[in-house]
This record gives sequence, C-alpha cells and structure tokens, in this order.
Amino acid sequence: MNASVEWLNAFLDAPRTARELRDLLTAHTATVEEMIALRADLAPIVIARVVEERPHPDSDHLHLTKVDMGTGELLDVVCGAPNVAAGKLYPFAPTGTVMPGGLKIEKRKIRGQTSNGMLCSARELGLGQEHEGILELTLDAAPGTPLLQAMPLGDTRLVVDVLPNRPDLLSHLGLAREVAAITGAGLDLPDIGVSNIEIPAPKRFRRAGNAGGIVLHLEDATLATRYMGIVVRGVRVGASPQWLVDRLAAVGSRSINNVVDATNYVLHELGQPTHAFDLGKFDLDTKLPQKTVVVRSAKAGETLVTLDGVKRELTPEMTVIADASIPVGLAGVMGGQDTEVGPETTDIFIESATFAPLRTRRTRRLAGLSTDASYRFERGVDAALAPRALDRVARLVIALAGGRVESAPVDLYAGDAPPQPLVLRTTRMQRVIGIPLHAEHAAALLRSVGCVADVEDSGNAVRCIPPTWRLDLVSEIDLIEEIARLNGYERLPDEIRPYRPGTSTDAPLWGTSARLRETLCAAGLLEVRPTPFVSAGDDHVRVLNPLAENEAHLRRTLLESLARRAEYNLSHMQGNVRIFEIGSAFAPGDPLPDETVRVAMLLMGDRYPVHFAGPASIPFDAWDAKGLAERIAQAAFPAGDVALDAAQGGGDLLWNVVIDGDPRGEVRRLTLDAPVWAKPAFGVELVLGAIPNGDVAPPGEHAHGAVAQPPIRTTRPYRALPSTPAAEFDLALLLPHGVLASQVERTIRAAAGELLERIELFDLYEGAGIDEGHRSVAWRLTLRHPERTLRDKEIEGRRNKILAALQQELNVRQRTS
Repeated sequence: MNASVEWLNAFLDAPRTARELRDLLTAHTATVEEMIALRADLAPIVIARVVEERPHPDSDHLHLTKVDMGTGELLDVVCGAPNVAAGKLYPFAPTGTVMPGGLKIEKRKIRGQTSNGMLCSARELGLGQEHEGILELTLDAAPGTPLLQAMPLGDTRLVVDVLPNRPDLLSHLGLAREVAAITGAGLDLPDIGVSNIEIPAPKRFRRAGNAGGIVLHLEDATLATRYMGIVVRGVRVGASPQWLVDRLAAVGSRSINNVVDATNYVLHELGQPTHAFDLGKFDLDTKLPQKTVVVRSAKAGETLVTLDGVKRELTPEMTVIADASIPVGLAGVMGGQDTEVGPETTDIFIESATFAPLRTRRTRRLAGLSTDASYRFERGVDAALAPRALDRVARLVIALAGGRVESAPVDLYAGDAPPQPLVLRTTRMQRVIGIPLHAEHAAALLRSVGCVADVEDSGNAVRCIPPTWRLDLVSEIDLIEEIARLNGYERLPDEIRPYRPGTSTDAPLWGTSARLRETLCAAGLLEVRPTPFVSAGDDHVRVLNPLAENEAHLRRTLLESLARRAEYNLSHMQGNVRIFEIGSAFAPGDPLPDETVRVAMLLMGDRYPVHFAGPASIPFDAWDAKGLAERIAQAAFPAGDVALDAAQGGGDLLWNVVIDGDPRGEVRRLTLDAPVWAKPAFGVELVLGAIPNGDVAPPGEHAHGAVAQPPIRTTRPYRALPSTPAAEFDLALLLPHGVLASQVERTIRAAAGELLERIELFDLYEGAGIDEGHRSVAWRLTLRHPERTLRDKEIEGRRNKILAALQQELNVRQRTS
C-alpha cells in the first residue's frame, strides 16, 4: 500500500512528520517498509549564504557573488537575479547537480567571469512559478545543510506492508483511522471543495432499480453483496487540476482525465473501488428505450476487450458488468475499452459495489489480470463504504467536470446483517496480555478504532460490536490482540511474573448500581446520563460558576432531569418513553451540599410496542410504576423488608417505598409540559445511599462507608421442563378495604405450598353487586405435581385450604355472584 504523508495529514487535525507516521504505524499497526521522498531530485540542493555581492563589470543585470556552501571555501558564482544580497540564504546547486528540469549545472564562464554553481529560483526547483528572482530563505540553518533536511519540501511516500487480514488499511482513511486511534487526533475527510454539491439520497432495492433512466439489475446475490450506481449527465472530460495530479502521483498513479482521476482518488482515499462508464456507449446493439446495467455471470464464448487493450475470452465462472446484450467490464477487476470515458463523453454511469471476494479472485485469475480494485475486493471491502464512496466520487466529478445528477442513485442491497457482539472477559485479557488493564480502558481502546464497546458484569466483561470495516475482528482473542497493539507492544512484560487473584471488593454503591442497571435494562428501560444542573429556585444548591445561567442549580431529585428528557422527546413527537438514571441528587447542607446516590425511572406511553396485527397497546398506568418500584427495591436491597405504603391525601404522590421501616423512595404521577395527545407519566425514585461530603474519609474508614460483605451469589438450579399436566382454576375474592393484594398473595402461596407453580392477578372490580366496603379481586392459580397428574380431590382440597386460610387470617371470602 502506497500512502502519501501529505494526504494522511489532510485527514488529521494534528499533522505528523513522515518519520513520526512511519514509527507510529510500524509500532502499532503495520510495518512501513520504505519511506520515499518524492522530491529526491532536490537532494543535491543545499543552503548557501551569499557573503559578498557586487555588479558584474561587463553586464548591467548580472551580479558577482562569493557563496559559502559550508565547505570552508568561498565559491565564485555569477547570478542574474535582481534580489540577490549579501548576508542572505538561498538554495544552491553545486557544480554537477542535475536540476528537476534535466539541466546539468557545470562550471563555466559568463561574460568572462567563472561561475561555480547556481543560486536557484522557485521555478527552477519545481516549487512554484516565480522566476523573477531567486528563492530567499528565512530559516535558521547553517550553510551546507541539505535543503530537504531544512525544509519539508514535497511529499513523502510510505510503503506499508498490509497483511491480508487488514483490508481496511488499503486506503488513506484506514491508515488515518489508525493514527487517530493511537495519538487521539481528530479525524475528518480532507476538504476538496465538494461540500456545497448536493447528491440525492440513494433509493434501495433488492435486485433491480432505475437510476436516471438506466435499469440496474443484480442477477445473483452471490455475485455481489451490494451494487450501487448513479448517472451524471453533461460532464466535460478534460485534464485534472494540479492538486489531483499531485495526489495521484504521490501514490504512484498517473493522471488520465478528470473523471477517471476522480474514481482513482476515491479508491486511494476511502479504499472503495469505483468505475465510470461512458453511458452513451451502452446498448448500441439494441433499440431498447432504456439502457441496462446487469451484474451477471459471463456466458460461454463471450469476449471482452479490457482497458489495457487485450481481448479476453470469458467463462461462466467469471463475473461481468453487461448491458442488455454484451459484457462491458470485468466486475471488480477492470472496465471494458468500449465504454471507456474519453474526450467525447458527456453522460457517465458510476458504479460502487461490493463484489464477492471469491468470485473476484476467480475472475481475476481466469483473466490473468490484477488491479488495485481486484486486490481490494479479494481481501474484502466494507459494504457500508459503497454509498459513501459513490457520494464522494459523484461530488468530485461534478466539481471537476461539471454535470448534473437528475435522479437519486440506486442501491441494490438486501440490508445490513445484524451485528454480532463479542464478549471480552477481562480476566482472559489480562491473562493473555500479562499486564493489568481495566475493562473501561480496554473498551476505550476498542472504541478508538470504531468499535461499540460497553463494560458489562461490573467490569468483568466488555461487550463489543466491531465496526463494519473491521472484518478481522471475529472472536475474543482478536479483541485481545487489538488491545495489546493499541496499548503498545513495548508495554508488554518480557519476564514471567507471579500473580494471584485480587481480594478487594467493589464499593457497595457500585455493586448496587450494577445490579440495578442490569435489572432495569432487562425490564426494557434505557439508561440516560443527563447533567445534574437544573433551572430552579432558592431551595436548590446554586453552582458558584455555572455553565449556563438557565441551569445554575443542582437538582434535588433525579426525576427533575428525567422530566426534562421526557419533555424533549415529546417535543419531537416521541410519546413512548422508558428511561432510567443512576446518579446523584443534592440538598442544601452545611458547609457542603448533602449528596445522595439514587435511582429514578420514568414511564409513559405504550406498555408494549404496537403490532400491526394486534390490538391497540395499553398505556402505562400507576400499577406498572408500582410493580417496577417493588422490583427495583428488591434488587437494591435484597435482604431488606420492602413495602409500598399508599400515600394519603391524594395528589401526585401515589406510594411511599419503605425499606425495613425507613422511607427510601416514592412513586408519583408526574406533571409535564406535554401536548394533549401525550399519555400520563409516572416516576419512581429510590435513595440508594449517601456520599460523604467531607474532603477525605476519616482515618481507617472507607470513603463510601463501612465495607459491606459482597452479596452471596445464588445460582438457580436446573429444573427440567414439566412433563405432567397443570391444573388451573380462578379465585374471585372479596377483599375488605385495608387488605392489600400482596397480603392475599402471600397467604395463597403459603397455603398452596409446593404445588403452586404460578399465581396471576387478572381482574379488579368495584361497583354494583359488591358489598359496601369491599372490592372484588380475581387470581388465576396454576398447580402442578412434578411426577404425576393431580387428582380432582387433591385440587379441591388445596382450593379449600386456601379459602380457609384467607378467611381466618385476612377475613377474605370467596365471591359467589
């Protein structure tokens, strides 16, 4: 892979020298085998100082100078530049130098005076068009210093040895990504003057579509994962601008014309091969009203003259691009001579595809042809890159050759495959690498190369989804290798060291937060992390140096922040909100605010996603919020006695969450700035613990309080699927006011014993036919014996036992009408 240093630096916000890039890439990514200065023709040029200057006695415009080029001897040099002056530094070509234009500098007499070399202008050095005077240098360098050493003139080519498993490195974007990941530099595409050109969004089809009057058809999905095309009409084919010619020359590619150069530029910039066809040369042998582009297998006996002028025999094992009748290009390898873009071309069709690697390799081998495009397709090209490359090349063609896009590009693509997450165990990572690396650090390194990485299981694992361009990351060991190289191979130990497992435990609040996060995510809620700043009054703590005056206070509850997030979603027509946060709330204290760690949840909108074939979804109600509060309280305080006491006096407060007799949270109805269509919102907030507001922890104490014993991990034993039938029956009960459903359920479970498999509340009724002071609540009970079928007498006996216990303990009786 040939890479241009100037091109790479155009991606980065912190440019690096050629040597720095060489060392970084070799140490972390791929070996840079060679570093070639592209202005090696300037190697003989040195910096010289004019010590003396006087007019030539036989000429009005020549000067006689004494030049110091660092050899200890002053040289006589005749100079015709008007700006030569004693004491100044200039580029100097000694005798014997061959100049960039081919001129050889020799010792000779000019108007009777000997000249030993030449003081050079910018044009003579190929550094510009200025030739009225010699190039004056304003730098601190000793006479005799090579010009290339003192000034970064010209580009440098890096020859990178890219291994077959890293096809993403076969582009400047891929190499720049690596440099950005290693150094932390910002990364963006170079500005080539195309940002103001608009290209329509592509239209996606599975196998066929119409792009600007041309029909695209993918004959077999095994030939190409993705095939895209766009038509640009009214182009003017001509020479490319100098910057583009220089960019291509820097990587060893010659300029052809502005359209072809645009495709080659995108190839080397993004790593996605593209090709431009002369649209006017399609379907010349037919009279079809529409032109056709087909990706298909070649037919026996077909031939194609490729762009190199060679006539090639085609076989059915080869993939071709064809019009309605004949092939016009070898897919993923080389275009055909008959549709080559030339000076007479006005309308072009540009393709951007992801051809199958095996088919491309077979086509290339059978054709006896290898190209930059086939080299990349054989190793694998990211399917997600095709639309980006097509947009880029279309913009560049219009910028260079004019033209217009009259219709949206066509995207023949079945869709993205679902991501395949990888799990990286931190213990495995540390055992392989040999040095301690935290999961968050490992995740950060993976994110720097484009992975989606999240720490899970309290830091014991990293869940990683590799980016689409990293086809080599397929297993846990690949992630470990990635972390090792990004962290630096020089940091790996070179000796075998003893080790033992650590014994320190996590802070209690950290462990509680991890359990809650897992529980809430399993319940379908999404975690948010807003800032703790709110707009509030004097009952809130004011920040001394706020980021904004409209959010100058610290929140007292987490629901304040979640309510604002819900309002933001409502303003964007999103009424289904299920969010939670684990964070800190602050209350006025002396001298510092009192900080507590809390968990808060907000529910509103549909309880379940709406299905087109199902009934309308039921919105969240207060009972959903209560059930979630119970679940979270039990997860936060597994050994505590959890109770929810109904709030008195009505209002928005619905229940108080009580843990071991101590109020620790609440369930309430939230008042939002909401549109009329919004469903009711409910919030749950629970205090997990306090954070000491002292400067440091007292001697001998933990900063988060006493270190608690880690919770005992319980494993759920395996239980085979039931093989005996279940017995179900319903109980409609009359509950006096003051008797809670939870009390009834506990009594039922105790009376039913081990035969009770499931209990489900399914009905609540108050009104006509119900005794005053009572309400009717119905449960469905499922009984099952693990080894045999229950007899009717057993079921009836267990039912009578349950009713007797309810009557005796809670004064609850069965409803009979």
